[in-house]
Amino acid sequence: AGMNGTAISNFACVIFNVSFMNCTWHVGRTATEDTQYFLYWGSFKNENVTECQNYIKDTRGRHIGCRFQNVTIKDNRPYFLVNGSRSGQNIHISGYIIVEKLTPPLNVTVNCTEASRRCSIWWQPPRTSHVENMSCFKYEIVIENK
Repeated sequence: AGMNGTAISNFACVIFNVSFMNCTWHVGRTATEDTQYFLYWGSFKNENVTECQNYIKDTRGRHIGCRFQNVTIKDNRPYFLVNGSRSGQNIHISGYIIVEKLTPPLNVTVNCTEASRRCSIWWQPPRTSHVENMSCFKYEIVIENK
């Protein structure tokens, strides 16, 4: 988006504890002091877009992020929009990153048979906010012999 360098950069979101999401961005390179940013988000499926309720601010009071609660973006790809208030121009964010910090695996079960000297380990995959495909997860198991 144009706006002569006032467009934001490095837009990224982190989801943690399944339902909390923090999105952050860097203020535009040539943005003046009075450029304020407003974040709107929704999903591609339905058109109702809501504004951030809980902005993260820098020392000058400019919005540089947003804290979301009760986030579920599993079935629909999120749509982010930043509005730079100086010219009221919308900056559509296409290059965003969403990272989800996973909860540990649940109900880990270990079953060892002494005869075959083998152990089987099972666990439940984590609850997630935006990953549907369970084959996306990899867990690394470290077995310590005590």
